Amino acid sequence: MFSTQGTVPTSGARGCTEFAATAAWARSTTRHPQSPTKTSHPLRVAILGGGPGGLYAAALLKRLDPTRDITLWERNAPDDTFGFGVVLSDETLGGIEHADPPVYEALQQHFIRWDDIDIVHRGVRHTSGGHGFAALGRKRLLEILHARCHHLGVDLRFRTEAPPPATLASSHDLVIAADGVHSTTRETYADAFRPHITTHRCRYIWLAADFPFDAFRFEIAETEHGVMQLHGYPYAPDASTVIVEMREEVWHEAGFDELGEHESVERCAKIFADALGGRPLKSNNSTWTTFRTVVNESWSHGNVVLLGDAAHTAHFSIGSGTKLAVEDALALAACIQEQPSIERALTAYEEERKPVVASTQRAARASLEWFENLSLYLGQRPRQFAFNLLTRSRRVTHDNLRLRDAHFTEAVEREFGCPPGTPPMFTPFRLRGLTLRNRVVVSPMDMYSAVDGVPGDFHLVHLGARALGGAGLVMTEMVCVSPEGRITPGCAGLYTGKQAEAWRRITDFVHSRAPGTGIGVQLGHSGRKGSTKLMWEGMDEPLDDGNWPLVAASPLPYKPGSQIPRELSRAQLTDIREQFTAAACRAARAGFDLLELHCAHGYLLSGFLSPLTNRRTDAYGGSLAKRLRFPLEVFDAVRAVWPEERPMTVRISATDWAEGGTTPEEAVAIARAFAAHGADAIDVSTGQVVAEERPEFGRSYQTPYADRIRHEAGVPVIAVGAISSWDDVNSLILAGRTDLCALARPHLYDPHWTLHAAAEQGYDGPGVVWPAPYRAGSRPPRTGRTDAPKPRLTLSS
Repeated sequence: MFSTQGTVPTSGARGCTEFAATAAWARSTTRHPQSPTKTSHPLRVAILGGGPGGLYAAALLKRLDPTRDITLWERNAPDDTFGFGVVLSDETLGGIEHADPPVYEALQQHFIRWDDIDIVHRGVRHTSGGHGFAALGRKRLLEILHARCHHLGVDLRFRTEAPPPATLASSHDLVIAADGVHSTTRETYADAFRPHITTHRCRYIWLAADFPFDAFRFEIAETEHGVMQLHGYPYAPDASTVIVEMREEVWHEAGFDELGEHESVERCAKIFADALGGRPLKSNNSTWTTFRTVVNESWSHGNVVLLGDAAHTAHFSIGSGTKLAVEDALALAACIQEQPSIERALTAYEEERKPVVASTQRAARASLEWFENLSLYLGQRPRQFAFNLLTRSRRVTHDNLRLRDAHFTEAVEREFGCPPGTPPMFTPFRLRGLTLRNRVVVSPMDMYSAVDGVPGDFHLVHLGARALGGAGLVMTEMVCVSPEGRITPGCAGLYTGKQAEAWRRITDFVHSRAPGTGIGVQLGHSGRKGSTKLMWEGMDEPLDDGNWPLVAASPLPYKPGSQIPRELSRAQLTDIREQFTAAACRAARAGFDLLELHCAHGYLLSGFLSPLTNRRTDAYGGSLAKRLRFPLEVFDAVRAVWPEERPMTVRISATDWAEGGTTPEEAVAIARAFAAHGADAIDVSTGQVVAEERPEFGRSYQTPYADRIRHEAGVPVIAVGAISSWDDVNSLILAGRTDLCALARPHLYDPHWTLHAAAEQGYDGPGVVWPAPYRAGSRPPRTGRTDAPKPRLTLSS
């Protein structure tokens, strides 16, 4: 129930559009709390579950219309509670303050506030300040809400099982199911809510200590059984919450599965004796459990609506359970007040809350997985480890952390090797004989604008503009090794001398007009995804006429209606390998600084790697080692003809986002194999292998795969995937999750993205150089008059 993901405290800031709307509603209604609602519904409200979300929903709805008959059922006693402390964010408190000042004032009297986070790793403690936490005991929170509900006239029925949801739905205008992660209501109407529940890989236990930590504390214990971690924070002048967590296999190896509650508590206290100062821990019916992420496709069914953990869960490491439940209650009450019917109110509630919850769950999933894979980061230097932990969910970023604690952030930068005043993204990086002046890569983007495979003026302007825009490395689109290897008739190639000459024109421009910028070529073959229309005419749709035959690892069409490819014979495999080497030789003569082999996104070489697209029974199919055989043969052949001093990278799809596809463990093995054969870096993408994929989109959503490969395979990586800001780039680089960041859409939006990133950060150094003709534009133009006389006196009337 805690968070390291709060906002920087700012005067009067609440930081959330949702709460701006809720607060505006609350201000308009709290002046006349006894006034009736705009409609007569709902008059009878049933609430299942007496946690903070259910209680607060009851209080708000009763306050908005005292004539409502509101009954809340809770199977436990009023003073029963699980867990110990609760942390609420500034946004949540802002909503409470405007919607129900008495509750806000009661909470304020009991909050413990602090700013620091302590991270202890291998005996070294680093402290980061400026985070702004407020916590209180969960039992105290419930007492405040109980008192408020009693004062308003809510009927609270403790130690009482609620009637079945169907019975309540027929006898009440509204049923609010706040009955927790194991929601009976959700199970009753599973066909309507369509829940998806994921169980994760760590065991954890909620405990408490009879003293207050002076900061949020993360402590790592490297035991003979494996890595364990403590999360601790104060919630009262004399008490702290303590959570101990570890991987399932570590939990078994340490014997916790055979210990009772008392023995587990004593064992945890001994393991973390330094953090606890030798003091004991206490429990409250504490048991080891695994976290379950709950997602529901729908949150309402008729007049029944889910709230809090019944609707969604977010891992405790970002502290969002109580926060989300209280925010749900605020939003639900607002929507009921604003909408003319229950149906429209529940629709509005879901539309308002779902995006907020989805964003929180993405952050929680990133945080959860970071702790699941904690052992990957133990070799990092203590300050970088601390920075990595603080930014794990992607909600706290490099720039955000600099605002909170500039001293700590600057110390991490110095340890990383950033010269004074140099953001991490503008530090150089070396691959073989190529030194990149910064860590920004213009990602390969298919332009579908070549004629007979020849790049023209469009490519010169497109790539030349992005080279002038300051990126350390500019990559071509996938350049095809044969006419049959094209995706569309507009794809560029390197299978003729004329094409090579056209590419030479572009590389000469980059080297002469943007010195210090590298330009790389990505070589590939479309495989079963070829002979299709230009993207804007029908992506992945077969040509209306003029189709050419396709080849692939196995005779499987990409999607229904796609052409069925021929399975490649051994002789054809040799021919294609030679096409790659011939193209590589032309690329070398054309002056490219780096070559990337495209083994991702379901194209030919990717089709060999994935078990979903490779059904061969010969030496090139079956086990991962056999599926790797042909891509490695092509890599070896290309590496043999590619100049020794010039680097080679490989792009892979680290997951197919489909059941039965490439696993994260296989992705690490694939990366290791290419690195062992001489790959200088792995460009880690995901998906696009099968049409039925289900990607988990979100900001920087592919970077955890790069992070894992970097740390497990020990090879430099290029991270891609919705990296949208220079702050993201700085955060990923400084945390050690990637070595380079490749951005596509931001460079389509702004060809000078890197130059502007430098200007916005006030950076003017060797990591990025403005072309001489553009230097006058290195500062943003003024947009209006700024020299108007300032008022000197204010006169009273």
